[in-house]
Amino acid sequence: MTDDAQNDPSASDPPARTPEAAQDPAGEAAAPPRTGRHERDWLRIAGRLASFAIALFLFVLAIQLMKVGAKALGPTFRESPLFSNGISTLGAGWLGAYIVLSGSPIAALALSLYVGGALTQLQTFTMLSGSRLGASFVVLLVGFLYAMRNHGRNRAESIGMGVLALSLTAIVYIPGTALGYGILKAGLLDGIRFHASGDVLSLVDYIWGPALDLLTELPGGMLLPLGIAIVLLSFKLLDRVLPQLDGEHHGGKRTEWLRRPWPMFALGCIVATLTLSVSVALTLLVPLASRGFVNRREAIPYIMGANITTLADTLVAAMVLGNAVAVQIVLAQAIAVAIVSLLLLAIAYRHLVEGVMRLDEWVVSTNRRLWLFVAILFVLPAIFLTSGIWLGPIAT
Repeated sequence: MTDDAQNDPSASDPPARTPEAAQDPAGEAAAPPRTGRHERDWLRIAGRLASFAIALFLFVLAIQLMKVGAKALGPTFRESPLFSNGISTLGAGWLGAYIVLSGSPIAALALSLYVGGALTQLQTFTMLSGSRLGASFVVLLVGFLYAMRNHGRNRAESIGMGVLALSLTAIVYIPGTALGYGILKAGLLDGIRFHASGDVLSLVDYIWGPALDLLTELPGGMLLPLGIAIVLLSFKLLDRVLPQLDGEHHGGKRTEWLRRPWPMFALGCIVATLTLSVSVALTLLVPLASRGFVNRREAIPYIMGANITTLADTLVAAMVLGNAVAVQIVLAQAIAVAIVSLLLLAIAYRHLVEGVMRLDEWVVSTNRRLWLFVAILFVLPAIFLTSGIWLGPIAT
């Protein structure tokens, strides 16, 4: 070694390593994994778009299948005492929404039965109303599961949100059903002849025709339950497209507008329209309430808004069926519920909040009262369903 090398301490040191190289044992700079991350993002987007396309295909296919199946089973439904009047079909729609944990498939079924000649206009309308009354049951179920997962912490908010959703739906839809059927019977919507255009229906025949022709080779009695199963699958795929909101990343401070009724009402309308499901829109409230992001009192206008626009997918189903009266049935329900909701918000909001919160607190205060509430949820629609046995057909 030369004297210069001995006097220069840097001569014996290895070359300086960059921070990137220091992280790489081989001494090579590691490139940021941007490409891999972008590829995963594109794959995720492509997967969601594919799920949406498949869900849309299955939804329209299911509607067409239920329409054909309803025609085949029409005489059976007409002769059954469980479908002999408007009260029994109200119970059928209500309990059906419990079974499938969603109101939309039952609402689509009601319209398909009407187009197939199995139900009258009144029976279709009440079955549609029943599907809305039972759609919020999933919120109560998720509240139970959430409270169990959190070992009972914030139990009142989690379970109470389900009680609140079911109570508010009944408060709005019971008078809304009476008002809506009055609108329908008065012929106020007779001038509305919305339905899918001939070009759209031809496109439906072109795209969905081969699959429909293949499936209609099955016995007629199998088509209706098969259509129900397919529409459930379509909503399951649609749920995968939606962004997952679990309430974990909401930030530390709530925004002030969440405390105001009208913005929350508008938010409920928007979320239910985008998700095409009141079950999804309202179930989002459970984790948010459990973590204190929104409380039950503030969620009341959100629930009322979601209960109106949840009929968007049902309106689409009616238009795909190509029946103008089916569209009028859905519109009458939506208009009536909107009128009732807006009147309550504008005129009696404070009384509504105080009354429904007293009921909610009373129900969730003890397990006995909660189980009594759940028992009523099942016994009441069961009584309605069996009304055809002891009342028989009711003329309208």
